[in-house]
Amino acid sequence: MIKHPLWTAIVTPLKKDGGVDYNSFEFILRKQEEAGNGILVLGSTGEGLNLLDEEKREIVKFAKLLKLEVPLMAGLGGFHINGQIDFMKYCDEVGVDAFLLVNPIYAKPGKEGQLAWFSTLMKETKTPCMVYNVPSRTGIHMHPEVPATLSKTFPNYMGLKEASGSIEKLREFIKASPKSPVYCGDDNLIKEFVEEGAVGLVSVASNAWPKKTHKQLSLFLEGKPELTFKDWVACADLLFDAPSPIPVKTLMQHKGWIANDQVRLPLSANDLKPETEEALLEADKKINEWFEQETK
Repeated sequence: MIKHPLWTAIVTPLKKDGGVDYNSFEFILRKQEEAGNGILVLGSTGEGLNLLDEEKREIVKFAKLLKLEVPLMAGLGGFHINGQIDFMKYCDEVGVDAFLLVNPIYAKPGKEGQLAWFSTLMKETKTPCMVYNVPSRTGIHMHPEVPATLSKTFPNYMGLKEASGSIEKLREFIKASPKSPVYCGDDNLIKEFVEEGAVGLVSVASNAWPKKTHKQLSLFLEGKPELTFKDWVACADLLFDAPSPIPVKTLMQHKGWIANDQVRLPLSANDLKPETEEALLEADKKINEWFEQETK
């Protein structure tokens, strides 16, 4: 089973005409490889639901053909089970290292529906699967007994990404399945999650700060919170001051890592306030200064 503490939910760089910018994509994938971060493509940060099926397949194939020295995870999302299975089988043919499985959007299934959804998917692959609780996007909380049951049923269960923003919900998951791995899904809650026993992070922030986020997480996991960047929470919060991935794409464009901050409808880069953009640049400066001091 894959035991990788940090996964970057990578953005999908786009050209001005809306097509995928593969030159920028390779550049940022190499940045993650250099930092030693696992890579998640086609998550919500990657605008996975805004991409056509053929685009998603091409993105997975492109990333895999780079022969990166870090694991590659593919996100599944939507509500059509047969479409999810077809894409999963394609990813297995290409050779992805893991899947991220999320509750189906819009339908708001209960415990039995959730369990049947994830079980149906996981029966179709031997590839490690992380399940994902993100009620702000799916409209429903994952029932704590769902990952607990999956962990006992499927050898390829690799853990839960918990992104409800609630420590109480995290504790409910841990109580239901104390030995199952939990990954923090909120960049501003790394400290609290690690204190509760989380083993890693699936991050938006590491798009813009791959080595810095890696260092921040490592210090918490090593029990050295006194060495971490003190303004981390405030800086991470800026990345969600407009619908993600708008802020992080804007910052990455400023850094010269992607050609532009283009997003697809229903997202609009105009939702980012000028003052937030300025604050992001200041945050980037502060984090770079901390990292330089920390690595001297």
